[in-house]
Amino acid sequence: MYNRYIIDIKPLGFMWPMRDPFLFCAHHKDFYPAGNDQLGPAASLSGRNIGQDFSQENPWRMYHGDVVPGFPAHPHRGFETITIVLTGFVDHSDSHGAAGRYGNGDVQWMTAGSGLQHAEMFPLIHQDTPNPLELFQVWLNLPKKDKFSPPFYKMLWAEDIPNLLLSDDNNHKIEIRIIAGQVESTKAPKPAPNSWAADPINEVAIWHFKMDPDANWELPLANQPVNRTLYFLKGQTINIAGLTVPAGQAIELLADEPVALINGNQKSEMVLLQGVPIGEPVMQHGPFVMNTREEIRQAIYDFHQTQFGGWPWSRHDNVHQREMGRFAYYADSTKEVR
Repeated sequence: MYNRYIIDIKPLGFMWPMRDPFLFCAHHKDFYPAGNDQLGPAASLSGRNIGQDFSQENPWRMYHGDVVPGFPAHPHRGFETITIVLTGFVDHSDSHGAAGRYGNGDVQWMTAGSGLQHAEMFPLIHQDTPNPLELFQVWLNLPKKDKFSPPFYKMLWAEDIPNLLLSDDNNHKIEIRIIAGQVESTKAPKPAPNSWAADPINEVAIWHFKMDPDANWELPLANQPVNRTLYFLKGQTINIAGLTVPAGQAIELLADEPVALINGNQKSEMVLLQGVPIGEPVMQHGPFVMNTREEIRQAIYDFHQTQFGGWPWSRHDNVHQREMGRFAYYADSTKEVR
């Protein structure tokens, strides 16, 4: 029996339970070894299901890669991907000729819109030390009116994402990375322009936060009816308005009631996702998210006919040179280097 502030509690896994306007979230945590000359693991791949290596029993996975871990070229239409990299690096390449390398706190916000292909590879840059990777990829839906927006991506560099440091009455700290939305007067960088998150009235929030042992924080109220879910990743327990919840849970909360979080006796780490629901039919087929089955059939046909612009790279698992740092090359020929 939950209290009146909690709608439901579900266990976390590799893929998290989602609610409208969010579609999907995968949490990747891999303890990759040192890299080889090809930016893959300097370790045997014997016994792995190469091409479909997702076993959670191993300390690291190749996913769909066969030389470098990751996700070689694949299409999307009708939604957005938000890739939040805590540790390690991602090499981006897409069918519009855009490319980048980002990681260690960076976030890529990509609108698939009318359709594009992209590759997301995990280059093992370090040859003399391990290459740990931890990231979350969130899929945020687009409403029908925006599903054919021009494909677009932008970088939210780690240096530009605000970290808000709060203290409770006993000087326990709460540290909040504001990737989308705002907390108090601190606002996240602007998202992609055609995103559901671009209009503040939709109250989309993506907060990654940590709480000291015994810290107390009351979640800010939402102004509109929103779906709000708290993902309790690390720690021991947290008390939510009087109910003690162990780590490893997704907690669906009311957003228009003052909900107090009191951390247990270990430092905790959480992600909060919220937003006004889009409230439209969702028809998903693999990497395509539309409103009707006919639109899905059209997406598959369009991809087979056009390849969403083709693939301008020599490899479907394209990676960048080892010595390249963090950068973004965009389809309009502009560049950012960090």
